[in-house]
Amino acid sequence: MTEIVTLGCRLNAAESEAMRALAGDQDDLVIVNSCAVTAEAVRQARKEIRRAAKRRPDARIVVTGCAAQVEPERFATMPEVAAVIGNKEKWDARHFLPSAEQVRVSDIMAVRETAPHLVAGFGERARAFVEVQNGCDHRCTFCIIPFARGPSRSVPAGLVVDRIQALVDEGYNEVVLTGVDTTSYGPDLPGDQSLGHLVERVLKLVPGLRRLRLSSLDSVEIDDRLFDLVTGEPRVQPHLHLSLQAGDDMILKRMKRRHSRAQSVAMVERLKARRPDIAIGADLIAGFPTETEAQALNGLALLDDCDIVHAHIFPFSPRTGTPAARMPALDPVLVAARARRLRDAAETRRRRWLETLVGTEQYLLIEQIDGRGHTAGYAPARLASGAAPRGASTNAIRRGDVVAMRATHIEGEMLVGEAI
Repeated sequence: MTEIVTLGCRLNAAESEAMRALAGDQDDLVIVNSCAVTAEAVRQARKEIRRAAKRRPDARIVVTGCAAQVEPERFATMPEVAAVIGNKEKWDARHFLPSAEQVRVSDIMAVRETAPHLVAGFGERARAFVEVQNGCDHRCTFCIIPFARGPSRSVPAGLVVDRIQALVDEGYNEVVLTGVDTTSYGPDLPGDQSLGHLVERVLKLVPGLRRLRLSSLDSVEIDDRLFDLVTGEPRVQPHLHLSLQAGDDMILKRMKRRHSRAQSVAMVERLKARRPDIAIGADLIAGFPTETEAQALNGLALLDDCDIVHAHIFPFSPRTGTPAARMPALDPVLVAARARRLRDAAETRRRRWLETLVGTEQYLLIEQIDGRGHTAGYAPARLASGAAPRGASTNAIRRGDVVAMRATHIEGEMLVGEAI
Protein backbone atom coordinates (compact mmCIF):
# COMPACT_ATOMS: atom_id res chain seq x y z
CA MET A 1 0.00 0.00 0.00
CA THR A 2 1.22 3.52 -0.79
CA GLU A 3 2.76 5.19 2.27
CA ILE A 4 2.60 8.96 2.71
CA VAL A 5 4.75 10.99 5.11
CA THR A 6 3.13 14.39 5.71
CA LEU A 7 5.01 17.40 7.03
CA GLY A 8 3.76 20.93 7.66
CA CYS A 9 0.33 22.50 7.58
CA ARG A 10 -3.28 21.32 7.47
CA LEU A 11 -3.39 22.01 3.76
CA ASN A 12 -0.63 19.45 3.34
CA ALA A 13 -2.69 16.99 5.39
CA ALA A 14 -5.65 17.44 3.04
CA GLU A 15 -3.48 17.14 -0.05
CA SER A 16 -1.75 14.01 1.25
CA GLU A 17 -5.05 12.17 1.43
CA ALA A 18 -5.90 13.31 -2.09
CA MET A 19 -2.52 12.09 -3.35
CA ARG A 20 -3.06 8.74 -1.63
CA ALA A 21 -6.24 8.26 -3.64
CA LEU A 22 -4.58 9.52 -6.82
CA ALA A 23 -1.51 7.29 -6.56
CA GLY A 24 -3.53 4.19 -5.71
CA ASP A 25 -2.13 1.12 -4.01
CA GLN A 26 1.52 0.73 -4.96
CA ASP A 27 3.40 -1.58 -2.62
CA ASP A 28 6.75 -0.02 -3.48
CA LEU A 29 5.82 3.69 -3.19
CA VAL A 30 6.54 6.19 -0.41
CA ILE A 31 5.46 9.82 -0.95
CA VAL A 32 7.09 12.48 1.21
CA ASN A 33 4.91 15.60 1.23
CA SER A 34 7.36 18.30 2.33
CA CYS A 35 7.12 21.74 3.95
CA ALA A 36 9.30 24.78 3.22
CA VAL A 37 8.15 27.30 5.81
CA THR A 38 11.48 27.16 7.70
CA ALA A 39 14.94 25.78 7.10
CA GLU A 40 14.22 23.31 9.89
CA ALA A 41 11.18 22.04 7.96
CA VAL A 42 13.41 21.31 4.96
CA ARG A 43 15.92 19.50 7.20
CA GLN A 44 13.06 17.47 8.66
CA ALA A 45 11.96 16.44 5.16
CA ARG A 46 15.45 15.18 4.37
CA LYS A 47 15.51 13.30 7.68
CA GLU A 48 12.16 11.63 6.91
CA ILE A 49 13.43 10.60 3.47
CA ARG A 50 16.42 8.85 5.02
CA ARG A 51 14.18 7.19 7.62
CA ALA A 52 11.82 5.94 4.92
CA ALA A 53 14.74 4.52 2.94
CA LYS A 54 15.93 2.55 5.99
CA ARG A 55 12.41 1.41 6.83
CA ARG A 56 11.58 0.36 3.28
CA PRO A 57 14.83 -0.13 1.36
CA ASP A 58 13.08 -1.49 -1.73
CA ALA A 59 10.58 1.36 -2.06
CA ARG A 60 10.56 4.22 -4.57
CA ILE A 61 10.61 7.52 -2.67
CA VAL A 62 8.84 10.40 -4.41
CA VAL A 63 9.26 13.84 -2.85
CA THR A 64 6.68 16.58 -3.41
CA GLY A 65 5.24 19.58 -1.58
CA CYS A 66 6.58 23.07 -0.97
CA ALA A 67 10.23 22.21 -0.26
CA ALA A 68 10.36 20.08 -3.41
CA GLN A 69 8.89 22.97 -5.40
CA VAL A 70 11.42 25.59 -4.29
CA GLU A 71 14.51 23.37 -3.83
CA PRO A 72 14.12 20.42 -6.23
CA GLU A 73 17.85 19.99 -6.85
CA ARG A 74 18.53 19.63 -3.13
CA PHE A 75 16.31 16.55 -2.99
CA ALA A 76 17.29 15.18 -6.38
CA THR A 77 20.90 14.80 -5.19
CA MET A 78 19.82 12.49 -2.36
CA PRO A 79 20.55 8.87 -3.35
CA GLU A 80 17.36 7.71 -1.62
CA VAL A 81 15.07 9.81 -3.88
CA ALA A 82 13.61 8.31 -7.04
CA ALA A 83 11.66 11.39 -8.15
CA VAL A 84 10.95 15.00 -7.22
CA ILE A 85 7.63 16.40 -8.40
CA GLY A 86 6.23 19.90 -8.00
CA ASN A 87 3.02 21.22 -6.48
CA LYS A 88 1.34 21.23 -9.89
CA GLU A 89 2.66 17.83 -11.02
CA LYS A 90 1.43 16.03 -7.87
CA TRP A 91 -2.13 16.20 -9.24
CA ASP A 92 -1.25 14.03 -12.25
CA ALA A 93 -1.29 10.33 -11.33
CA ARG A 94 1.30 9.57 -14.01
CA HIS A 95 3.98 11.28 -11.93
CA PHE A 96 3.66 8.64 -9.21
CA LEU A 97 4.59 5.87 -11.64
CA PRO A 98 8.22 4.84 -12.34
CA SER A 99 9.93 7.17 -14.81
CA ALA A 100 13.40 7.92 -16.09
CA GLU A 101 12.78 11.63 -15.53
CA GLN A 102 13.79 12.34 -11.92
CA VAL A 103 12.82 16.01 -11.55
CA ARG A 104 9.40 17.19 -12.73
CA VAL A 105 8.80 20.69 -11.34
CA SER A 106 7.16 23.41 -13.45
CA ASP A 107 6.49 27.13 -12.89
CA ILE A 108 3.94 27.28 -10.08
CA MET A 109 3.36 31.00 -10.74
CA ALA A 110 1.60 30.08 -13.98
CA VAL A 111 -1.12 28.06 -12.19
CA ARG A 112 -4.45 29.88 -12.15
CA GLU A 113 -6.97 27.46 -10.65
CA THR A 114 -7.34 24.94 -7.87
CA ALA A 115 -9.82 22.27 -6.79
CA PRO A 116 -10.95 20.59 -3.56
CA HIS A 117 -9.25 17.34 -4.66
CA LEU A 118 -12.08 14.89 -4.16
CA VAL A 119 -11.07 11.83 -2.17
CA ALA A 120 -13.07 8.98 -0.69
CA GLY A 121 -12.00 9.54 2.91
CA PHE A 122 -9.29 10.61 5.29
CA GLY A 123 -7.92 7.29 6.47
CA GLU A 124 -7.71 7.19 10.23
CA ARG A 125 -8.40 10.89 10.74
CA ALA A 126 -11.46 11.87 12.77
CA ARG A 127 -11.84 15.23 11.05
CA ALA A 128 -11.68 16.00 7.35
CA PHE A 129 -9.76 18.83 5.69
CA VAL A 130 -11.15 20.59 2.63
CA GLU A 131 -8.98 22.88 0.53
CA VAL A 132 -10.88 26.03 -0.40
CA GLN A 133 -7.96 28.25 -1.44
CA ASN A 134 -4.34 27.89 -2.50
CA GLY A 135 -1.43 30.24 -3.15
CA CYS A 136 -0.74 33.74 -1.89
CA ASP A 137 -0.49 37.18 -3.52
CA HIS A 138 1.21 38.84 -0.53
CA ARG A 139 4.96 39.14 -0.17
CA CYS A 140 5.88 39.05 3.50
CA THR A 141 9.63 39.53 3.63
CA PHE A 142 10.32 36.30 5.54
CA CYS A 143 8.09 33.95 3.55
CA ILE A 144 9.02 31.57 0.73
CA ILE A 145 5.57 29.99 0.46
CA PRO A 146 4.18 32.20 -2.38
CA PHE A 147 6.98 30.84 -4.55
CA ALA A 148 6.07 27.28 -3.55
CA ARG A 149 2.30 27.62 -3.96
CA GLY A 150 1.85 30.25 -6.66
CA PRO A 151 -0.80 33.01 -6.91
CA SER A 152 -3.94 33.03 -4.79
CA ARG A 153 -6.82 31.06 -6.29
CA SER A 154 -10.13 29.91 -4.89
CA VAL A 155 -12.23 26.77 -5.25
CA PRO A 156 -15.77 27.50 -6.53
CA ALA A 157 -18.25 27.39 -3.67
CA GLY A 158 -20.42 24.74 -5.30
CA LEU A 159 -17.52 22.29 -5.41
CA VAL A 160 -16.72 22.98 -1.76
CA VAL A 161 -20.33 22.38 -0.73
CA ASP A 162 -20.51 19.13 -2.69
CA ARG A 163 -17.25 17.96 -1.15
CA ILE A 164 -18.39 18.68 2.41
CA GLN A 165 -21.77 17.05 1.83
CA ALA A 166 -19.98 13.90 0.62
CA LEU A 167 -17.83 13.89 3.76
CA VAL A 168 -20.88 14.30 6.01
CA ASP A 169 -22.54 11.41 4.15
CA GLU A 170 -19.45 9.34 4.97
CA GLY A 171 -19.92 10.10 8.67
CA TYR A 172 -17.58 13.01 9.35
CA ASN A 173 -18.80 15.35 12.09
CA GLU A 174 -16.06 17.96 11.74
CA VAL A 175 -14.64 19.60 8.64
CA VAL A 176 -11.76 22.09 8.52
CA LEU A 177 -11.56 24.66 5.71
CA THR A 178 -7.92 25.03 4.72
CA GLY A 179 -5.81 27.22 2.49
CA VAL A 180 -2.51 29.03 2.26
CA ASP A 181 -4.15 32.45 2.73
CA THR A 182 -7.68 31.34 3.56
CA THR A 183 -9.15 34.79 4.21
CA SER A 184 -8.21 35.87 0.66
CA TYR A 185 -10.84 33.46 -0.67
CA GLY A 186 -13.15 34.72 -3.38
CA PRO A 187 -11.98 37.77 -5.40
CA ASP A 188 -10.80 35.60 -8.30
CA LEU A 189 -14.26 33.99 -8.62
CA PRO A 190 -17.25 35.46 -10.48
CA GLY A 191 -19.60 37.66 -8.47
CA ASP A 192 -19.30 38.86 -4.90
CA GLN A 193 -17.42 36.07 -3.13
CA SER A 194 -15.57 35.96 0.20
CA LEU A 195 -14.75 33.47 2.93
CA GLY A 196 -17.77 34.73 4.84
CA HIS A 197 -20.05 34.03 1.86
CA LEU A 198 -18.56 30.54 1.55
CA VAL A 199 -19.06 29.71 5.25
CA GLU A 200 -22.66 30.96 5.04
CA ARG A 201 -23.33 28.75 2.04
CA VAL A 202 -21.76 25.66 3.61
CA LEU A 203 -23.79 26.05 6.82
CA LYS A 204 -27.03 26.58 4.89
CA LEU A 205 -26.61 23.84 2.30
CA VAL A 206 -25.02 21.16 4.50
CA PRO A 207 -27.33 21.16 7.55
CA GLY A 208 -25.96 17.79 8.67
CA LEU A 209 -22.47 19.21 9.33
CA ARG A 210 -22.05 19.45 13.09
CA ARG A 211 -18.71 21.24 13.38
CA LEU A 212 -17.00 23.61 10.95
CA ARG A 213 -13.49 24.76 11.82
CA LEU A 214 -11.46 27.44 10.05
CA SER A 215 -7.70 27.14 9.64
CA SER A 216 -5.24 30.03 10.01
CA LEU A 217 -6.76 33.45 9.27
CA ASP A 218 -5.25 36.84 8.55
CA SER A 219 -6.91 39.06 11.16
CA VAL A 220 -6.90 42.15 8.93
CA GLU A 221 -9.05 40.27 6.39
CA ILE A 222 -11.82 39.27 8.81
CA ASP A 223 -14.73 41.31 7.45
CA ASP A 224 -18.07 41.94 9.18
CA ARG A 225 -19.77 38.96 7.54
CA LEU A 226 -17.07 36.51 8.64
CA PHE A 227 -16.88 38.16 12.08
CA ASP A 228 -20.62 37.67 12.62
CA LEU A 229 -20.37 34.00 11.65
CA VAL A 230 -17.42 33.09 13.87
CA THR A 231 -18.94 34.91 16.84
CA GLY A 232 -22.62 34.04 16.36
CA GLU A 233 -22.88 30.66 14.62
CA PRO A 234 -22.53 27.76 17.11
CA ARG A 235 -21.53 25.27 14.39
CA VAL A 236 -18.43 27.35 13.65
CA GLN A 237 -15.99 26.20 16.31
CA PRO A 238 -14.79 28.81 18.87
CA HIS A 239 -11.13 28.51 17.91
CA LEU A 240 -9.36 30.99 15.65
CA HIS A 241 -5.71 30.74 14.72
CA LEU A 242 -4.47 34.16 13.61
CA SER A 243 -1.44 34.92 11.49
CA LEU A 244 0.01 37.64 13.74
CA GLN A 245 3.77 36.93 13.39
CA ALA A 246 4.98 39.77 15.66
CA GLY A 247 3.89 42.16 18.37
CA ASP A 248 5.94 45.24 17.51
CA ASP A 249 4.97 47.76 14.85
CA MET A 250 8.46 48.30 13.46
CA ILE A 251 9.04 44.56 13.11
CA LEU A 252 5.64 44.17 11.46
CA LYS A 253 6.63 46.84 8.93
CA ARG A 254 9.92 45.10 8.22
CA MET A 255 8.00 41.87 7.76
CA LYS A 256 5.73 43.73 5.31
CA ARG A 257 2.66 42.67 7.24
CA ARG A 258 -0.57 44.56 6.59
CA HIS A 259 -1.68 45.09 10.19
CA SER A 260 -0.47 46.97 13.23
CA ARG A 261 -0.16 45.67 16.77
CA ALA A 262 -3.17 47.77 17.82
CA GLN A 263 -5.31 46.25 15.06
CA SER A 264 -4.49 42.72 16.26
CA VAL A 265 -5.39 43.57 19.85
CA ALA A 266 -8.59 45.35 18.81
CA MET A 267 -9.75 42.41 16.67
CA VAL A 268 -9.24 39.93 19.52
CA GLU A 269 -11.05 42.25 21.93
CA ARG A 270 -14.02 42.44 19.52
CA LEU A 271 -14.07 38.67 19.07
CA LYS A 272 -13.91 37.93 22.79
CA ALA A 273 -16.52 40.57 23.60
CA ARG A 274 -19.01 38.90 21.26
CA ARG A 275 -18.03 35.27 21.98
CA PRO A 276 -16.00 34.97 25.20
CA ASP A 277 -15.22 31.27 24.78
CA ILE A 278 -13.25 31.77 21.55
CA ALA A 279 -9.76 30.31 22.01
CA ILE A 280 -7.14 32.38 20.21
CA GLY A 281 -4.12 30.85 18.52
CA ALA A 282 -1.33 32.66 16.72
CA ASP A 283 1.87 32.22 14.74
CA LEU A 284 4.73 34.25 16.20
CA ILE A 285 8.31 34.61 14.92
CA ALA A 286 11.08 35.14 17.47
CA GLY A 287 14.36 36.85 16.65
CA PHE A 288 13.44 38.54 13.37
CA PRO A 289 16.42 40.48 11.89
CA THR A 290 17.11 43.82 13.65
CA GLU A 291 14.77 42.93 16.55
CA THR A 292 15.78 44.75 19.73
CA GLU A 293 15.10 43.51 23.25
CA ALA A 294 12.32 46.09 23.62
CA GLN A 295 10.70 44.90 20.39
CA ALA A 296 10.98 41.30 21.52
CA LEU A 297 9.28 42.20 24.80
CA ASN A 298 6.42 43.77 22.80
CA GLY A 299 6.00 40.39 21.14
CA LEU A 300 6.05 38.66 24.51
CA ALA A 301 3.36 41.01 25.82
CA LEU A 302 1.16 40.20 22.83
CA LEU A 303 0.49 36.77 24.38
CA ASP A 304 -1.44 38.51 27.17
CA ASP A 305 -2.82 41.36 25.10
CA CYS A 306 -4.36 38.97 22.54
CA ASP A 307 -5.20 36.23 25.08
CA ILE A 308 -3.24 33.68 23.03
CA VAL A 309 -3.64 30.09 24.29
CA HIS A 310 -2.54 28.20 21.17
CA ALA A 311 0.84 29.69 20.23
CA HIS A 312 3.01 28.41 17.40
CA ILE A 313 6.45 29.87 18.04
CA PHE A 314 9.05 29.88 15.26
CA PRO A 315 12.64 31.05 15.68
CA PHE A 316 13.44 33.20 12.65
CA SER A 317 14.78 31.09 9.81
CA PRO A 318 16.30 32.86 6.77
CA ARG A 319 14.92 31.49 3.50
CA THR A 320 17.13 32.07 0.47
CA GLY A 321 15.49 34.43 -2.00
CA THR A 322 13.43 36.36 0.57
CA PRO A 323 14.18 40.00 1.55
CA ALA A 324 14.49 39.09 5.24
CA ALA A 325 17.39 36.76 4.44
CA ARG A 326 19.37 39.86 3.40
CA MET A 327 18.58 41.85 6.55
CA PRO A 328 21.06 42.07 9.47
CA ALA A 329 20.56 38.79 11.32
CA LEU A 330 20.70 38.30 15.08
CA ASP A 331 23.03 35.86 16.78
CA PRO A 332 21.40 32.39 16.46
CA VAL A 333 21.96 31.83 20.20
CA LEU A 334 19.93 34.98 20.94
CA VAL A 335 17.20 33.92 18.49
CA ALA A 336 16.93 30.54 20.20
CA ALA A 337 16.77 32.15 23.64
CA ARG A 338 13.98 34.52 22.60
CA ALA A 339 12.03 31.66 21.05
CA ARG A 340 12.44 29.64 24.25
CA ARG A 341 11.24 32.58 26.37
CA LEU A 342 8.17 32.98 24.16
CA ARG A 343 7.41 29.26 24.30
CA ASP A 344 7.74 29.15 28.08
CA ALA A 345 5.38 32.09 28.49
CA ALA A 346 2.93 30.59 25.99
CA GLU A 347 2.94 27.24 27.81
CA THR A 348 2.21 28.99 31.12
CA ARG A 349 -0.75 30.83 29.60
CA ARG A 350 -2.03 27.62 27.99
CA ARG A 351 -1.89 25.80 31.33
CA ARG A 352 -3.84 28.59 33.04
CA TRP A 353 -6.45 28.44 30.28
CA LEU A 354 -6.87 24.68 30.67
CA GLU A 355 -7.37 25.17 34.40
CA THR A 356 -10.30 27.52 33.70
CA LEU A 357 -11.99 24.70 31.77
CA VAL A 358 -12.05 22.28 34.72
CA GLY A 359 -15.65 21.86 35.83
CA THR A 360 -17.11 22.97 32.50
CA GLU A 361 -19.04 20.96 29.92
CA GLN A 362 -17.12 20.42 26.70
CA TYR A 363 -17.92 18.75 23.40
CA LEU A 364 -15.09 16.41 22.49
CA LEU A 365 -14.36 15.09 19.01
CA ILE A 366 -13.01 11.57 19.58
CA GLU A 367 -9.82 11.18 17.54
CA GLN A 368 -8.33 8.06 19.14
CA ILE A 369 -10.03 4.86 20.28
CA ASP A 370 -8.71 5.47 23.81
CA GLY A 371 -11.03 8.49 24.07
CA ARG A 372 -8.55 11.26 23.21
CA GLY A 373 -9.43 14.21 21.02
CA HIS A 374 -10.00 17.97 21.04
CA THR A 375 -12.78 20.17 22.36
CA ALA A 376 -14.57 22.84 20.32
CA GLY A 377 -11.92 25.34 21.47
CA TYR A 378 -9.23 22.86 20.45
CA ALA A 379 -8.16 21.98 23.99
CA PRO A 380 -6.55 18.51 24.04
CA ALA A 381 -8.79 16.26 26.12
CA ARG A 382 -9.70 12.66 26.83
CA LEU A 383 -12.41 10.68 28.50
CA ALA A 384 -11.44 9.20 31.85
CA SER A 385 -10.74 5.46 31.84
CA GLY A 386 -13.98 3.56 31.60
CA ALA A 387 -16.03 6.68 30.96
CA ALA A 388 -18.97 6.37 28.58
CA PRO A 389 -22.26 8.17 27.94
CA ARG A 390 -25.10 7.09 30.21
CA GLY A 391 -26.54 3.76 29.11
CA ALA A 392 -23.67 2.97 26.73
CA SER A 393 -20.54 0.88 26.91
CA THR A 394 -17.07 2.33 26.28
CA ASN A 395 -17.01 0.39 23.00
CA ALA A 396 -19.99 2.46 21.82
CA ILE A 397 -17.71 5.49 21.45
CA ARG A 398 -16.06 5.54 18.05
CA ARG A 399 -13.42 7.67 16.39
CA GLY A 400 -15.16 10.70 14.90
CA ASP A 401 -17.99 10.83 17.45
CA VAL A 402 -18.73 14.09 19.26
CA VAL A 403 -19.23 13.39 22.97
CA ALA A 404 -20.37 15.71 25.75
CA MET A 405 -17.83 15.67 28.57
CA ARG A 406 -17.60 17.20 32.04
CA ALA A 407 -13.95 18.21 32.57
CA THR A 408 -12.81 17.05 36.01
CA HIS A 409 -9.04 17.63 36.09
CA ILE A 410 -5.85 18.07 34.08
CA GLU A 411 -3.22 15.42 33.44
CA GLY A 412 -0.07 16.81 31.88
CA GLU A 413 -1.29 19.13 29.13
CA MET A 414 -4.64 17.42 28.69
CA LEU A 415 -8.13 17.91 30.07
CA VAL A 416 -9.66 14.74 31.47
CA GLY A 417 -13.35 14.26 32.07
CA GLU A 418 -16.40 12.05 32.29
CA ALA A 419 -18.78 11.57 29.38
CA ILE A 420 -22.28 12.88 30.12
